[in-house]
Amino acid sequence: MNRKIFLDTNVVADIIDAARAGHQKAMELVEKAIYDDVVLCLSEDILTTLFYISKEKVKTLEFFKNVVFVDWEILNFSKETLYEGVELAQNGNLDLEDVLQCLCAKYGGCMAIVTNDNKFFDCGLEFFSVEQFLHAPKATLDF
Repeated sequence: MNRKIFLDTNVVADIIDAARAGHQKAMELVEKAIYDDVVLCLSEDILTTLFYISKEKVKTLEFFKNVVFVDWEILNFSKETLYEGVELAQNGNLDLEDVLQCLCAKYGGCMAIVTNDNKFFDCGLEFFSVEQFLHAPKATLDF
């Protein structure tokens, strides 16, 4: 049974930044994942994106050290994945970041992606919004 889900940048930003509108729900997602024994995953490039957009750089780095590096799985891109993502983005006029995140999740063994982006690239994985994930019965998460 695979219980790995990939968190999109917008969801992790909500977890880190208490001032964001989605913070409380994103924190509930983390609690549910822990309770339901779900592994939270993100890509290595999300870390640099989050640091770049963060207004609180020190807090963001502390979150990486004390949460992400301890409890989450960080997925890497291969050169082949990057090439595939660029090809898909060019040929389909797609958002490269979304394409790469989806491919990273797929090749990293995730069975679903949690995102609040309604136009996220579909690479064959199941999608949940934060709200949908929070209301999903544990059995639904048994991929």
